[in-house]
Amino acid sequence: MSGEVTAPIVGPTTTPVAPEHGRVVTPRLARHHITLDDGHEVGVAVSGRGVPLVVVHGFSAEGILYAQTLSRLVGLGFKVIAIDVAGHGGTLGLPTGAGTFSNYTDLLIRVLDHLGIERAILAGHSMGGRLVTELAATQPDRAIAVILLDAIVGDAWDRLVNLFRICPPLLAGVGVALVVDTLSTVPLLRDPVQARKLGRLVTPTLLGHVRRPWRLVGPAVSIMRSRGSRWMLQRIAEEHIPLFAIHGDRDFAVPMATSRSAASRGHGELVVVHGGSHSWLLKDPESLPAIMQRLMQGRLGTAVRTAISDGGVDPDDADEDAIESVFYEPNAVVLQLTPAGGAIHDIEQLHRRPRYRFSITME
Repeated sequence: MSGEVTAPIVGPTTTPVAPEHGRVVTPRLARHHITLDDGHEVGVAVSGRGVPLVVVHGFSAEGILYAQTLSRLVGLGFKVIAIDVAGHGGTLGLPTGAGTFSNYTDLLIRVLDHLGIERAILAGHSMGGRLVTELAATQPDRAIAVILLDAIVGDAWDRLVNLFRICPPLLAGVGVALVVDTLSTVPLLRDPVQARKLGRLVTPTLLGHVRRPWRLVGPAVSIMRSRGSRWMLQRIAEEHIPLFAIHGDRDFAVPMATSRSAASRGHGELVVVHGGSHSWLLKDPESLPAIMQRLMQGRLGTAVRTAISDGGVDPDDADEDAIESVFYEPNAVVLQLTPAGGAIHDIEQLHRRPRYRFSITME
């Protein structure tokens, strides 16, 4: 089969996943705006069927920006749910005075409640990693596993936050480094086709920041005011929640020492992405699915099978309907938001070889 894939969309779709002119078509994310009971508008993107994989983006990004990577994760048997953080993408900002990460985490919890997601694998990139760590620590029964992607948790990051409080311009410097890193992910010369696809996703996000730069003030203040993350990681370890800290060894904005300490305190596994910068998962949409496939052969796969079994379903003889009955409320909203079409479960035949090599160690 050909490795040709279509570009992800940036809007709702009900088009079934099917071969197109002899090519394999990657499942697309359907983008929606939902309104919570308290009136808060939230942007979400959904695709696939099976075990819920909740993904939270980084500072200044939004969920649909990761569409190419996330659409490939559907092939591993996940229902991917990307949630826009408050003040990002399609989600309204928080009320004045809501300036701590706990406020952002509380909103994520309300979104999961609204969508009818009872348990999920919680994954977060950069700032999103901090939010899913706090979510898992405060509601451990909700987490099948925690996946940190160059996340701002761990002893090394906590020390940086103390420096930000003393010298706020240092945080601005980190912010600039993150923007530059994101822009550098567009491979103009190396892969023009990929550059066009990623450019279509990045441009609306950047234009949104230009039009409404004040939306980023709240998250930036929350970073400076954030308390230490040690207690969260220790709680995750105490609750025996599998934790996987994935980090690029060329991330100059968020040092890899943060993930090393996070994996150690959370009794988790450290995955080093060799040659990866902070936004490596945007630069190459194949690498994270390859890492996830490997993790599913180990502790992550065991955690998923255990969660399915705990729900009264035999993981060896379960179809997608049975699996979804374990993790979602009956008639859950997220099931109604999922675009039509089945998942593709042979990811090795769909895409190119991952650009990055990676290694896994237990901390």
